[in-house]
Amino acid sequence: MASEYTKNDRLRGARIHLSDLTGLEIRDCEVTGLKIVDCYGGDVRIGGAFERVVVHDVDVTAYVEAELDRLHPARALARDATSPEDYQAAWNAVEARWSATFDRVRLLPESAQHEQVDGEWSFVETQRHLLLASDAWLGSAVLEEEAPYHPLGFPYGGMPRDVAEKLGLTLDATPTLDEVLAPRLARMAAMRRVVDGLTTAELDRVCGRKPAEPYPDQEYVVRRCLKVVLKEEAEHHRYAVRDLAVIEAAAKP
Repeated sequence: MASEYTKNDRLRGARIHLSDLTGLEIRDCEVTGLKIVDCYGGDVRIGGAFERVVVHDVDVTAYVEAELDRLHPARALARDATSPEDYQAAWNAVEARWSATFDRVRLLPESAQHEQVDGEWSFVETQRHLLLASDAWLGSAVLEEEAPYHPLGFPYGGMPRDVAEKLGLTLDATPTLDEVLAPRLARMAAMRRVVDGLTTAELDRVCGRKPAEPYPDQEYVVRRCLKVVLKEEAEHHRYAVRDLAVIEAAAKP
């Protein structure tokens, strides 16, 4: 069995030299200053929120961002939204892409909807996560609901289990896609109502609640909270269609 280091700093500042790191996976980690020098391999994949990425002394950050924006226009709309009209345009794009993707997924057998690719979330798990994201940042923070969290919501990987359970989340649930989409689509409809009624004053309003108890006690403004929802939707749609392409290709005769 491979070694696993979780919430561990024993590799901080380490130098790994002349070692076989085949299959090494680094997930949900702080990697500022990470350097991979004079290494070799047939398949290297990097993904995450990086401010700057340099490959063979060439800064590829702008190229990667531009290519992602070209392939997934909703992410640029979400990232750059400032006015009420911008937020509406971004949500229009998010809705349209998910609508087409839902139709695409329904053509797959139910087992494929629960299939994980390279250890990433399945399509159903992705919908569960987006349900929680909108419950927190829209339902709790923006709409200030007293009980915003649906039990089928799925947290980010680093949330402790006891914290998730205090929010009322049923982590071990195995719902069908339709069972998850019922509350998920209801939340999307709530987001539609909010963005359709946006004004500049509303965007600048300070929320009376925070997204969830694990989040720090600080000022949460509507524009920030809605942008989190938009970015989560855009980025996870990108992940979802990436993995769907793999699943569909494997299903072809």
